[in-house]
Amino acid sequence: MTTKQLEQEIRRIYTQIVEHEDVANRIATDVDKQYRLSAKNLYRYLILRSFDLRKVHDNLSELGISSIRTAEGYVFSNLFNVVKLLNLLQGKDWNDTHGIEIIGYKKSKKLLRKNANLLFNSNRENNFTEIMVTLPNEAADDIDLIRNLVKEGMGIARINLSHGDLKIWTKIIKNIKKVKKETEKKIKIYMDLSGPKIRTSDIQIQTKKGKIKAFVKLNVGDHLVLTKRATKGKAIVKSKKKQLAQSAEVGVLLPQIIDDLKVDDTVYFDDGMIKAVVVSKNADDAELVIVNAYKSKLSSNKGINLPNTELNLPSLTERDIELLPFVCKNADILGYSFVRKPSDVIKLYKELEKNKNKDIGVVLKIENQEAFENLPLILFEAMKRNNIGVMVARGDLAVEIGFERISEVQSQILWLCEAAHVPVIWATQVLETLAKTGVATRAEVSDAALSAQAECVMLNKGPYIVEAVRTLKDIIIKMKGHLSKKKSTLRPLAVATHVLALFDEKDA
Repeated sequence: MTTKQLEQEIRRIYTQIVEHEDVANRIATDVDKQYRLSAKNLYRYLILRSFDLRKVHDNLSELGISSIRTAEGYVFSNLFNVVKLLNLLQGKDWNDTHGIEIIGYKKSKKLLRKNANLLFNSNRENNFTEIMVTLPNEAADDIDLIRNLVKEGMGIARINLSHGDLKIWTKIIKNIKKVKKETEKKIKIYMDLSGPKIRTSDIQIQTKKGKIKAFVKLNVGDHLVLTKRATKGKAIVKSKKKQLAQSAEVGVLLPQIIDDLKVDDTVYFDDGMIKAVVVSKNADDAELVIVNAYKSKLSSNKGINLPNTELNLPSLTERDIELLPFVCKNADILGYSFVRKPSDVIKLYKELEKNKNKDIGVVLKIENQEAFENLPLILFEAMKRNNIGVMVARGDLAVEIGFERISEVQSQILWLCEAAHVPVIWATQVLETLAKTGVATRAEVSDAALSAQAECVMLNKGPYIVEAVRTLKDIIIKMKGHLSKKKSTLRPLAVATHVLALFDEKDA
């Protein structure tokens, strides 16, 4: 590709952004002033990533010019400089910004750092990745655990409201505040709202010998009935000729999901360990056939993932709304589970207004396929209030989108959030084997090293959690000297094309 051809190709993208700047300006007028420039940049990034850039970046690198691989936080400035330099190489002068407000590289880094400092800790080191730890209920009676975690590097203490009760949480908060006073460190408190719990209900099946089993046994080809009806579960029964006499049966904690399920929908249980497909449906039941079973026992209260089912469930449950006053009073950051679309953000913000809370940080947990596909729209809505962040909830997300795609998708989430100058929390199974057994695997150490791309990393509880925090801090310190985010080949992003099409429909 000649220099002239390169310049024409980049100019085509540049012109597209210029022609759509009125849309970027309109979006920016609706957000908090802190995110005005960031909202514009995110929209410009969506335009950039709707193009296939793989054929240009190597040629640009060959000329010693930015390959646009680092353009997330400062899209227009990057393109402007590339076009200008390509013109200079052709002996031409070019300096046409069209009067568009420019965010440069340094300003983009400053905006992201400012937003991360607001959400996490204002006294954090330059570019240091914050460490968040999920506290076990034992922390209510073990203040030394919190002391040791803070000593090793925990800056954010997470309280998962899916476990425990107000009495336990209040004691944990009291201990955190005591350690804060002792250490004079700015430890922030993060509380997760549970959201709707899509899980199997209680299973208690009586065997012929009178014993109680808290599981149903399932193998590939077996049939399972998910039901709204009150049930303690049923085991599969086969005739002497090995023919099916009775399907397995399990209840669900949220009966509404039965209404939303359709024939051919995929259903995952227990973090994807069991995969099934809906083969028939009536008002109360959905009959499934098991197509994969990496474990044979489905137990009580196991998670259910429905990646291609359109769920009509509220992102905020009645229980979440009941707990909001407690969260607003005691937490610095609120984790919002089950967010799927912009209207879910609107619902939360309305509830926070009712509680007269304008300061609490809000972290949007991206844990399902719908949330990922709508992420830019969710971010635009979230920007209407300052102090926001995103959590890549890799466990549920991996089940929803497929384990083979999780690395790709988590990278895309990082890019989109960097374009919006929104800090990211890297979560799920970080150094999990170390936290549980005291010995890390090589694979999870590599994963922890990659987590330094994010502004915060979350560790889950375990007997060796203090050692895990110490190890993670050492890894982060070493990696920060080597990388700042991760760049890739820049093929077109489906999420960018999808969201731009929605804006085009709106303007048509």
